[in-house]
Order: sequence, then C-alpha cells, then structure tokens
Amino acid sequence: MKTITLREPGKFAMSDTPAPADIPPGHALVRVGRVGVCGTDWHAYHGRQPFFTYPRILGHELGVEVEAVNDPDSKLRPRDRCSVEPYLNCGRCTACRRGKSNCCLELKVLGVHIDGGMRERIIVPTNKLHPSDKLTLEQLALVETLAIGCHAVERAQLERGESVLIVGAGPIGLSIIPFAQAAGARVMVMDVSASRLAFCRSAMKVEQTIDASASNPLAGLAELPTAVFDATGHPQSMMRTFDYVAHGGRIVFVGLFQGDVTFNDPNFHRREITLLGSRNALPADFDRIIRLVEAAVIDTSPWITHRSPADRLIETLPSWLAPDAGLIKAMIEF
Repeated sequence: MKTITLREPGKFAMSDTPAPADIPPGHALVRVGRVGVCGTDWHAYHGRQPFFTYPRILGHELGVEVEAVNDPDSKLRPRDRCSVEPYLNCGRCTACRRGKSNCCLELKVLGVHIDGGMRERIIVPTNKLHPSDKLTLEQLALVETLAIGCHAVERAQLERGESVLIVGAGPIGLSIIPFAQAAGARVMVMDVSASRLAFCRSAMKVEQTIDASASNPLAGLAELPTAVFDATGHPQSMMRTFDYVAHGGRIVFVGLFQGDVTFNDPNFHRREITLLGSRNALPADFDRIIRLVEAAVIDTSPWITHRSPADRLIETLPSWLAPDAGLIKAMIEF
C-alpha cells in the first residue's frame, strides 16, 4: 500500500508497505480517503515539533471508510464513513477515569507519538471512529481540526452576548470561531496577517478584526473582551493576553510552546483572571461537530485551499509553503 513517511525534517518519502493483516479485538481496519495537513505536521516537517522522533508516518486529521471490524459490540459496518479521533488513551489513569481522556497520562496521538494515517490503510480502535452517512470523507477529515476549537470554547463556558477575542487566525484560531459564534458571543479576531483577517471577515463572517502589529491593538475598543483565546503558541502573544482580558474574565491557552509563561501577579489578582488550558478534544466534541456539519450549522467549504493526490504530494508540497500561497488548510487525497 502507498505510504508517505517523513524520514527527517524536510524530507518525505513514498514507499510501498504491506497492508495490515491481523485486526486485534476491539479494532477496525479502515481505508484512508483524506488526510488534512495541520500545524503539527508543518512543525514536524520543519524539525520543530516537540515529543517527536523520525522517521514518522504523519497524519491525524483523517476521513476514512471501514473495511473490516473485529468487535462484536460495535455498530460499525464495512463501508461506513468515519472521522478518526486520533488520541489513543489508556483508560486507566486518573484523567481517563474522570472522563478527561484528552489528558491521559499515557496519551499517544496518531501521527505524532506513533505512526499516523498518511497511508492507504490503518488499524484503529472502534471507539475512536465517529461515523456519518451524510458527510464526505473531506468533511470528516476536518472534524479533528474543528474539535480543537470546539473543546476550547467548551472550556471557556461562553455566555450569549459576551465579547470574545481570538488571537491568531491560523487553523486553530479559525476552529474556535464557529463555536464561539454558535454560543452567541460577539467575536473579534486579531492577527498580523491582513490576508488571514480578510479570510475571517469574508469566509467566517467575523464582524471585527484587529491588526496585531499595532502598538496598542485594543486601544479602539470601548471595553476589553471577557474571554480571550490565544491560538498562536507564541510566548509573547500568550503573555500579552493578561493585559487584553477584562476584569473578571478568562484566558484560554489553545496553542502551546516549549517554555514558561510568566505574568504580573498583582494584575492577575486585581482582574481575578481565570486561566485555562485546552488540550486536544473529547469524544463528545467529535459527535457534536458531525451533527453540526450535517445540519449545515457549520460550513466546511471555505477551509480547504490546497489539495494534492498522495502520489504527487512530495512534488506539490513546496508550493504550499510559498509566502503568497494563501494556505489555510491542505488536504491529501488517497
């Protein structure tokens, strides 16, 4: 079967590998139809992804079709189309027992800690497959991206009418927008990229965007936002959010970096800020997103800006990285 492996930073290789043979109990063999390329993959490609070793088969944003099931308790059947929840948890640790499987002490993410889905077939646990008889494989591959934003908004417990600032208009920041809007919040997005902000206004229906490169970007606001999401994973940006949030508000760190965040304690206490981390997503997030996309509450059509068949990825990929490429989300077609 066709398999794409990241051999080392900056070097993909296509190979023909044996298809999986034995399906363990509680698992299914699936054919991979679409693979979304996300920031984690780009970090790995550039050699900047933490907790990562080479060689590695990337791919954790997957739209798949079931081929065979070895689980008598599962309702999955061959030809079912599914989104893959790529977070493999132990089920035994304190976090798992409390329903926080995304915080599992032994968490392994497909395409990061173990080999992922940039191949024609893969075996996954049946409880990590979320089916839909309405969505396309491409839509199903986008569910994991959307799940990051869905979970972050759930963490914030937004209230209707409150003001929300999303810092960073990359795919993670974009994934927050529809769920903040669905909660009835007034959404603002801040970024340094004029083209990304234009995309937020035109495709995501964001009413207000802010240029992050201004010396005092929030100076024109009558009131500070009561919830701030940082999706940059940039330390200076994350630390500035303590000055962006209103008194009594909360900050959600969705992006991450390898280092320490510091803040002024009197400012933190004076505002009584609630600081939240948001990691990956939960099974219920996947099911909710599928329902929302099926009902056309969330439109996935603007997301995919670049596509490539798997056998042309290696030659196509450099063009995606050009400064003027306008990349939002790339999709690989197997």
